[in-house]
Amino acid sequence: MSNFSLPITYYPLPITQLSWEQIYNFLGITEFIYFISSPSIQEALFPVKLVFYFFTLFFLGWVIYFYFTSSYLQYQFSQDVSEFFSWQPYGLKSINKKWNRIVRGIKTESEAEYKIAIVEADDFLYQTLETGGFRGETFEELANDAGRKMISNFQDILEAHQIRNAIVYGQDYDLPLEKAKKILSDYENAIKNISIS
Repeated sequence: MSNFSLPITYYPLPITQLSWEQIYNFLGITEFIYFISSPSIQEALFPVKLVFYFFTLFFLGWVIYFYFTSSYLQYQFSQDVSEFFSWQPYGLKSINKKWNRIVRGIKTESEAEYKIAIVEADDFLYQTLETGGFRGETFEELANDAGRKMISNFQDILEAHQIRNAIVYGQDYDLPLEKAKKILSDYENAIKNISIS
């Protein structure tokens, strides 16, 4: 019988079959953990750790201080509470209040009262666009800056503003009541869309 044997070849294990301990040993992580956690190194690093603890507490204290002294926390809390109890987006309550004041002036189906309401609604939208951070000197410039993304009924608003100008500069402008109601509805939608966006 011959003593013939095949050479043994060792293949490295696939990475999926290696244990975490083998990976740590291969990368030298285990030795580093033992080294860094040794009592002598910990004692030498103690002053450095104290400095880092001090800075952590110092900056954490300033973060907490500014967090409570700024209006951010109050604003976020009041906004959430307001939305929860009113079942409507924050700020919409005050907008509804102001809008109701505008339309409350319409006590009868009088053309003159609707004209006044349209002028006031146009002013309200102008103020809303200004406070919304849009740029422009005139109503048209502000509306164009807001664009169709903010004002879904963009063309209707531009037409409503032209009618407002016709009311202001032409006292004898004839305004049908149905048209007046639609214009006020357009203004209301635009104001609310911009305010809650």
